[in-house]
Amino acid sequence: MLSCDCKRKMDISEQQLLETRRLKDAGIEVAMSSPQPLIHWKEFVCGGGSAFCNIIISYPLNKLIFRQMMHGVEATFALNQLQKEGLAYLYRGMLPPLLQRTLSMSLMFGVYDECLRPLLDHKVNPYVAKTVAGVVAGCFEATLMPFERLQTLLIHPKFHQEFKNTGHAARYISKHYGIKEFYRGLIPILYRNGPSNAMFFIIRDEIKDKLPQQKLIFYASLQNFLAGASIGAFLSTLFYPLNVIKIAMQCELGGGHRTILYEFRYILHKRGSKFANFYHGALLNISRAFISWGIINASYEIFRKALYP
Repeated sequence: MLSCDCKRKMDISEQQLLETRRLKDAGIEVAMSSPQPLIHWKEFVCGGGSAFCNIIISYPLNKLIFRQMMHGVEATFALNQLQKEGLAYLYRGMLPPLLQRTLSMSLMFGVYDECLRPLLDHKVNPYVAKTVAGVVAGCFEATLMPFERLQTLLIHPKFHQEFKNTGHAARYISKHYGIKEFYRGLIPILYRNGPSNAMFFIIRDEIKDKLPQQKLIFYASLQNFLAGASIGAFLSTLFYPLNVIKIAMQCELGGGHRTILYEFRYILHKRGSKFANFYHGALLNISRAFISWGIINASYEIFRKALYP
């Protein structure tokens, strides 16, 4: 951290590291102490807490969008399906995404921060450093994909009677198919996570630098919500076809693991050979991503202010 008369208790932020580099380039010596390992856990907590808040609020909308992705139907048809199934099934399958997203966001923010610090310390270009750190964080997130796998099976109507809950589904797959079955659809997840994480952090930092500083927590939270919501909606739409392919892969249980190219061609043919048909449910997905990433970004900043007094 920067040496001055009033030392900050807060750990070295990315902005401080960049400012330190500017000062060194100008020939001004700035003393820095080594990062304190005991406070690095805070980024993991901030990310996990923001995801927990998001899932509790947005799960029903996520389920509606999933049905559109899975069947390629309009929103009214998917909504009628959920209404016929009843309230008892509305939150069915929530535990896997709750655990997965909480751990995933914890890794996303925590691993990103852990990777970014040493890269900036070694004077790597900030954009290169953010890209590398984002891709690494995305790969770490992919280790949690069994939760996505279980969620897909629990939400799919044809498995309603076959699996009682998350634990039952996990035991059944482990016993009859093995660990490999939990990682069906890994490739599209890797293609989605790495680039989208890198783009998220780069765009978020650019926006944050240009927006005015808000002193009141309400206006600061609103600003963070809108910034995160806009970025999330954009990136979610950009990578939407990869989610469609991932869901199509994970709707199968057993049998061969199809390649991403095969699945793309199969879905394209099934939907009338029109790439636009990959975007069934995209409008609702934009709404879902807008709300979800708005909540994540705003709550992340709130957690961060609470943990970094």
